[in-house]
Formats: sequence, structure tokens, C-alpha cells
Amino acid sequence: MIFQAIDDKSKCIGIYANGKLDFKNTPTGLSKTWKYSGSINNDAIEYAWLYSGGKDLVECCPDEFLEDLQRVQKKARAFVKSFEIAKINLREHCIYDLIPHDFLLEFCEIKNKVTEHVFLNYEKPQNYSHLDAVQKLLHKIKYQQLNLNIADCKHLLTSSLHRNKIKQILNNNFIDYDLFGTVTGRLTTKENSFPMLTLKKEIRQIMKPNNDLFVALDYNGAEVRTLLDLQGVKQPQEDIHLWNSRHLFEQDITREECKVRFFAWLYEPESTDIKTEYYDRDAVLHKWYDGQNITTPYGRIIQVEKRKAFNYLIQSTTADRVLKKAVEIDNFLKDKKSYVSHVIHDEIVLDYCDEDRTLIADIKNIFEDGYMSSISAGKDGYNLKELII
Repeated sequence: MIFQAIDDKSKCIGIYANGKLDFKNTPTGLSKTWKYSGSINNDAIEYAWLYSGGKDLVECCPDEFLEDLQRVQKKARAFVKSFEIAKINLREHCIYDLIPHDFLLEFCEIKNKVTEHVFLNYEKPQNYSHLDAVQKLLHKIKYQQLNLNIADCKHLLTSSLHRNKIKQILNNNFIDYDLFGTVTGRLTTKENSFPMLTLKKEIRQIMKPNNDLFVALDYNGAEVRTLLDLQGVKQPQEDIHLWNSRHLFEQDITREECKVRFFAWLYEPESTDIKTEYYDRDAVLHKWYDGQNITTPYGRIIQVEKRKAFNYLIQSTTADRVLKKAVEIDNFLKDKKSYVSHVIHDEIVLDYCDEDRTLIADIKNIFEDGYMSSISAGKDGYNLKELII
């Protein structure tokens, strides 16, 4: 049965199905809806939004319903604007307590029609299960409140640039990731949420854990190790850039110089600066690129021209691996006080409770899974020191 959740917050349970609104009981037989809602968590439910690849309702709407959809969306935006003017925080209220129910009936019925259209006309993505798991984690992160505090960050306020940025983001105490923000699967953050992925590192000092510490897990040379993984080559169990400095260059070279020269060579197909049989870009492209599309090990299919194909393959595979590990760690921490706080590119950050200290080695093993990583911890989002596990 196609249905719509009225609100996406777990505490706000309201369902539209069979032409009716229900705020007391969850109807049986619910199977398809537009998008995941924290109020209805059932693994059997499928989501049209994932089928569409992240398109919005208008992009998916059949022509015969488009005018009606745009009309109700315009009215919905007017409601939201009025709430903003009245300084009503929608994260703290159930939407169905604020909007007339006759309007909700009309809006949800049109969403049902668009949802049905998508399931009839779109193919299920190869990576649907992965996207489903990730969207649920990102939704969970969205409703975790960040602890933002500038009490010990007065030194940042001496810079007008930092001061203005901090003032701008201080009330955005949540991270709303966009699952479909890039074609490669690398996350972006939505407007009016905490800009975790673009914020200058030093400003992360205003982020404090809700538990005892932030614990960050970070791959050592993530994209290099992804390349080795795609080749089926055993991973060196040491710093990958130091390993490269000894094996790829005839002369002595520092780790940093090695890193710069290696990546300049890696993503420039015509570069001959490095000659090695250990890294085989052509073999990887031959296996994962058909001349039009790359298909990653995570089932993501990306149409791309050849000159960008290798870059997209490495970035996409790395991004999806990190997100998969974030989901696995989140599942591992179910019913624990520690939790996945956020993801920063190739890094997973936990809001960590000291009573879970015996779990750190297990979490590291889940994250590494054949790769090599480092763990760091600290009392804010910037001052993190390496832990030896």
C-alpha cells in the first residue's frame, strides 16, 4: 500500500493512507512511500526518492498532476514562511499540529500519485540497499543536536572573518547531509544546516561532544588504498605514503613531496612522472569502465567521459566505503551511549561515551576491514590527538 508520513521526525507519527489521515494507529500493509521518515521504520518499505536517484517531486511528477502539485507546494511554502516569521522551530513541533488537515489530505494524495508513478516507471537502482541504509543514518544524524559552545573559543573571535562565520552558524546546531549532492556519492550539506564539510578546521573548536570525547577514525591514504583494493592488491600495513616514497622513487624523497607527486601523477592520465607496475590505472579502468559508465563495487553507476572516469571511480568507491562503514558502526553501537556524530569526507567521527571504551578496538576493526587507519580523540572537533590502540 502506498502511503505518506506527515512528518519526518520519529516522535511525530501521522500517516496518510487509503485517503485518510491517522495519528493514533499505524495502518498495516504499508509498502511504498516517497521518502524515509523516522516515524515509520520498516525494512520492507521502499522509497520512490531512492528509485528516482534523488530527484524532487516536480521532476518526477506526471504532466497531468504537475499543476496541482505546484499549487500545493506553493501553499506549503507559504505555511513554512509564516512559521519562520513567527519564529516557530519546525524541528520542535509536529507539522500536522500547525497545518490544516484538509490541506494535508490534498498534498499527500498528490504525493501518492507521484510515488506510484515513480514505482511504475523507474528501475530499482543496483545500489538501492546501500542508499537505503545510508539515508536512514543521515536522517538520524540530522536529528542529533550538536553541542556548539564558544566559551573557550574567544581567540577565534578576534578575527572578523571567523567571528562573522561563527555568528552565522551558531544556531544551525544540526547537520543535514544531501545524499545526492554529487554524482560520485560524496556528501554535501544542505543550506541552513551546520556546514560540516566546508567549515575551516579551526572553527570546529566550537563543536563539543555531548558525551565525553570526539573519536575520529580516518583512513591512511584512503584513495590510494581504494586503488589497490580495486586492483585486488594486498594493502601495505604501514603508512602508504612512506611506502610509496621508498618504492616509487629512485632518490630519497620526503613523505609530503611523495604525496604531492603521487596524486599529481595518479589523476593525470598523461603523466609519466612515476613508472610503476604496482599501480595500474589502465587495468582498473578496463575492469570498471565500459567507455560510457563506471560501475563501482557498491553498485553505483555513473555516466562519465573517459578523462574523468578514473577520478570518479576512485572518489565514488572511497565515499561509498566510508558511508558503508559508518552504517556498520552505527549498527554496532545500537543501544550504546556512543554514536556516529558526523562524517567528514573519508573520516567518521563518534560522539563517544567513556563507558564504551572496551568497544574501540572492535570499532577500529569494523572501519579498517583490510585497510589501515588512525584514531584520534579530543574534547572538541579540532584539537584531536592520536590514540594508540
